[in-house]
Amino acid sequence: MSTTIDNPALTAKDFTSDQDVRWCPGCGDYSILKQVQSIMPETGREKEDVVFISGIGCSSRFPYYLDTYGMHSIHGRAPAIASGVKTMRPDLSVWLITGDGDALSIGGNHLIHLLRRNVDLNVLLFNNEIYGLTKGQYSPTSPEGTVTKSTPMGSLDHPFNPLALVAGADGAFIARAMDRDPKHLREILLAADQHRGTSFLEIYQNCNVFNDGAFEVFTDKKTKADTTLFLEHDQPLVFGENERYGIILDGFAPKVVDLTSGEWSKDDLWIHDKTDKFKSSMLFRFFGKTVFKEDLPRPFGIFYQKERSTYDSDLNEQLQRAVEAKGPGDLDALLRGKNTWEIQ
Repeated sequence: MSTTIDNPALTAKDFTSDQDVRWCPGCGDYSILKQVQSIMPETGREKEDVVFISGIGCSSRFPYYLDTYGMHSIHGRAPAIASGVKTMRPDLSVWLITGDGDALSIGGNHLIHLLRRNVDLNVLLFNNEIYGLTKGQYSPTSPEGTVTKSTPMGSLDHPFNPLALVAGADGAFIARAMDRDPKHLREILLAADQHRGTSFLEIYQNCNVFNDGAFEVFTDKKTKADTTLFLEHDQPLVFGENERYGIILDGFAPKVVDLTSGEWSKDDLWIHDKTDKFKSSMLFRFFGKTVFKEDLPRPFGIFYQKERSTYDSDLNEQLQRAVEAKGPGDLDALLRGKNTWEIQ
């Protein structure tokens, strides 16, 4: 006689560890952690099939707070470690947690090679435009002129545009969300998990101690509608209170139009296509008037998505072909080599 026992469905609590969360009160990381924990049961995986790997920084304490496998690794090198885990254990769901300093400064080289190889894992980059853990120095995403402890007269560095950088490395899933819009963040996290390949999600995260309010214009109820553009595949680009405004393409330049004027309708607008790399590259540049003459809203959502082969799958297939052609191999024989020497 055999008995089948159905395991109870997992909840967010099952993915929550017993460790005290040690972020500053009010930090945006709390919101991101909660949303990640809440979507885990929806992925349909057991806890032992999930791995969180981080580098160094405030965000990199993440693995402690999830009751899964994980590693708090070294500064900037999380992409290399995560790539190794996924390559050797392609059955696992691997999440890479990093920040704008960890990923784009010391870890920049590791990040771009992860993206071009398209290892099947999820990258969550917490962007607060500051170094939080080391107490408030400017970061690779800090705007020019930012006054910090390390730039008392204002930063002279031109900042990285993370999504444009990812696109330059041929990233296959490029998205943006923010800590203070949890519903939208959940949607993008689930989409990233479902994508096969490297999913890159930039998350605007408020550091309320060293860079408070950096993204307030996109989160405050008074200004959010007119400053944010939520991308939906195959839908027109509309924003503003009651979708008052839309965006058209005037040649190769985006232009904001007023849909209440009677001159324009939704049928005239730019339709978002997340498979169109050219148009997506324009959306990466929607930063006020920094590139285009128009004062453009900041986009959130999935900018670009394309399916292509993954490094971990291709490597394991290549190894299997090698075994089939040459046999399982002998490590001791390989180390000894074919040549020997006798020393008199």
